[in-house]
Parts: sequence; structure tokens; C-alpha cells
Amino acid sequence: MDFLNAYWKNLIMANYHISPAVLLPYLPKGVEIDTYNDKAYISLVGFMFKNTRLFKIPIPYLGSFEEINLRFYVIRKQEGTNKRGVVFINETIPYKPVAWVANWLYKEHYVSIPTRHTLKINQEHKEIQYEWKKANRWNKIKVNACIEKQLIKKNTIEEYIFEHYYGYTKINETSSQEYRVNHPRWEINSVIDYDIDCDFGSMYGKAFKFLNNQQPSSVIVAEGSEVSVKWNRETFA
Repeated sequence: MDFLNAYWKNLIMANYHISPAVLLPYLPKGVEIDTYNDKAYISLVGFMFKNTRLFKIPIPYLGSFEEINLRFYVIRKQEGTNKRGVVFINETIPYKPVAWVANWLYKEHYVSIPTRHTLKINQEHKEIQYEWKKANRWNKIKVNACIEKQLIKKNTIEEYIFEHYYGYTKINETSSQEYRVNHPRWEINSVIDYDIDCDFGSMYGKAFKFLNNQQPSSVIVAEGSEVSVKWNRETFA
């Protein structure tokens, strides 16, 4: 049974190299940090949540909104199967009721603060910008990308970043939860340029302040698609 159905549209992923030691306090029990070419990554992500339905019931007035999150990548090795997933440090949305429900039901890490976005599209380019306000300061992530869509190539950073289909939540020091996220393989747009203005320390804690002065190793834009999140969650240690 699906708990959530929605469209995730116009995703921006700014991906940074990070020492695994920084991530260890946030690592759920029973999973390992996943790497690409022996490097760990953390991503600042902005996208549109559109036409959100809970148990296939639309959410009046609150079904479309911006989400900005900070996440890293893990792998769970279970009975000969490698399950590649993500762990969220923070998920930012504008609506308090939606954040409260997600945190209450699933012990997620949603916060509710003002957000906004702009989208400008012409025949050749699209400009996407997401902003979020923390401590009277607007942070932003912005890209200018080609309108032409491309398939994700195998064994690339794009495949590594997007091909994680599980979410993992740290319940406490001894137990974790796993849930499944379903979506087709996304198409991407070539990034022409980008602009990131984020106070990582204020937004996500002192451990991530160093990212204020670090350039991302890659910035990726994906078209997005319909997404479903399963209701059933496995608790494990």
C-alpha cells in the first residue's frame, strides 16, 4: 500500500565531497555509508512537491510546495542484497501541518519555514530557483540548465546520486527504519551555471559550516516524475 503519492519536479542536486566522520553521528544502525569512486557525498536538494496525496486522497490547499533537504547516501547489506538508500539530515517545507504529520508518523526530520521558488522556461533554457528563510536570511539554490533532456549514463555521478530507492531513518542508537521509494529512472538537463547561497552552519548545524566555503563537486538537474512511498516500514537493528 502506498502512503504517499506525488510528483517531484525540477530537482536540483548540489553534491559535495564530505568526510565520512562528519556523517557518523547521523548514520542509522545497520547501514553503511555508500561511496562513489571511494568518496562520500552529501547533497543539498531543492525540488517541487506537487499534487501530493496521502493514501491517494488529495491534500486540500497544502498539496504543492517546495522542499529543500540535506541528505547523504548509505547502503544496507541484507542477505546478499545491497539496498542503496538515503538518510536525511533535514527536510524543509513551508507547511507546519505537513511537517508535523511526517515527523509524527515516521520520525522524520522535517522543519517548517518560509520557502519560495521561481521557474522560467523558454525554448532552449530553464532557470530554477529555490529559496528558504532562516533567521531572517533567505538562502537559495539556483541553476540555469538546457531544456533538452538526456538519459542518465551508467556508472556516472548522476546515476549514483539518483539511483537510491530506499530511505533510512535513525530511530535511536539501536534501531532504524527502512522504507521504499518508487520512481522511474529520471532524465536530466545539462547545467550551464549555478548559484548557491546557503548558510549551512545556521541551517544544519556547526558540523556542516565548512560547506559555506566549499564548491560542490557536481550540480545536477533532473526532470522528475511521479513518486510513491510505501506505507510499510521495517524496523531493524
